[in-house]
Amino acid sequence: MPNSPRYVLFPGRHHLLTRFQADYLHGLAAGSGATIVWAVTSANHDNTRRNPVPYHRREAAIERFSLLSGLRSLVVPVFDAAPTDAFAEVTLKSIAVATGIDLTPADTVVACSTPEVAKLYERIGFPIAQAEADPLLRTVPERPWDVLLRLAAGDESWRKLAHPATIDVFERYRLADTVRTVVNDPLVGDEGGLTATRDYRTYVEAFADAADRKWQAVRRHVRPGRIVDIGCGAGAVLELADREPGLHESDLIGVEVARHLFSECVHKKAQGVFRNANVYFYQRNVLGGAIFADRSVDTTLTFALTHEIWSYGSRRESLLQFARRIFDHTAPGGVWINSDVCGPDDRRREVILRLEAGDGENPAGPRHDLAGLDSGEIRRYVASLSTRARLDQFAADFAFPFAFEDLGDGAVRLELGAAMDFLTRKDYVDNWLSETKEQFCGLSFAEWADLLAEVGFELDPASAPIRNDWIVDNRIAPVASLTGADGAALDWPTTHLLVVARRPHNS
Repeated sequence: MPNSPRYVLFPGRHHLLTRFQADYLHGLAAGSGATIVWAVTSANHDNTRRNPVPYHRREAAIERFSLLSGLRSLVVPVFDAAPTDAFAEVTLKSIAVATGIDLTPADTVVACSTPEVAKLYERIGFPIAQAEADPLLRTVPERPWDVLLRLAAGDESWRKLAHPATIDVFERYRLADTVRTVVNDPLVGDEGGLTATRDYRTYVEAFADAADRKWQAVRRHVRPGRIVDIGCGAGAVLELADREPGLHESDLIGVEVARHLFSECVHKKAQGVFRNANVYFYQRNVLGGAIFADRSVDTTLTFALTHEIWSYGSRRESLLQFARRIFDHTAPGGVWINSDVCGPDDRRREVILRLEAGDGENPAGPRHDLAGLDSGEIRRYVASLSTRARLDQFAADFAFPFAFEDLGDGAVRLELGAAMDFLTRKDYVDNWLSETKEQFCGLSFAEWADLLAEVGFELDPASAPIRNDWIVDNRIAPVASLTGADGAALDWPTTHLLVVARRPHNS
């Protein structure tokens, strides 16, 4: 280790700074006046469990920390990248590009308590100071992430361990509430998405292709003013709203929980896609807490969202909570327009489903190892199955178990809701493991009407259950037929719904 290092490289996410870190860094810099180089990793990520605090707030806390501690610092953002054994080299190059400084083992000590990361720097010759993992310490200090988890759990002792700089920035920008909401979010994964298996590229393409049809179906029900699209994806519907002359003075607000999609929205705005100056995007989960003030929103739009809340949350309880939040933020006379999948009214009815078995492979049974394959292997395998064999695989992977009886010759006996869940999902081979985590037929239209009435909404006459005949004619009918338990042919049921729910003027 250099006797008088010029620099102390301190890589980490740095969401929370501790009093221990101030003392430890002072010890490393004592006598040499070394500059602390804070390599803030995952700098392009925020609002996820792994990264709940945005980079610019982390940077502010570090600068405040440096001022209060009397340490000379440089703060460098390091964008997230795929896992690599060259992480140390990538970080050093990022620092060189940002500052013009080439850190070397001859003039730099790396402060790092994570053994896996420390080894990457040690491998290329850098001396390591182990910080919280230093075996010479009399007592083992809590790591910053553990202190942050104390905060998230509501344990106020985090304040005794956190540095005053973090406390100050968290209080001024109300970050404690943000951290609690994000870390404790029941729906969103570590990386800011509903599921790690979703291919967001194909998701964005599919939604963009359908955006015009969706907008044309709802535009006449939109009330000008403050218009919010929850689950806005990559902002395709808001792009169409932006072009409406009658909405040019409205605020257009997109809310998206998935980090990948939110980033695309921000990128579009930066590129000048929107003409309306009052276009805003928030990365939030509405179930995590109120976003908008009560009675402040004129129109709320949700497309292909509510089935995800049902599927990843607590079914009807989560949907009811979501509907109440929307009711609360809707202005009297305002409207919630919801377009999504929907189950048949008699989804518990026992039916006989006959499926094509000659349009693909028919293995002896379903595989139970798809989660260990890459997306390409999953896609090729599922696509190779016959429609009948695909039902077996769907039943094995579906997060909402259902029973069926094999009657032979491609026929099975099962409930109508389960049949429609399979038939409306069987062709989604690009996102198979993601789609099998979601239930399309959780609620019927009548049950939706009851839920909305319970919250206080009134249904506009435009509200209706819908059958998507394109899906029936092109995806379902060519490979399947449906009869009742008595053998009588049945018509294909509802697949979607359009809900136009209004908050009464006197509420």
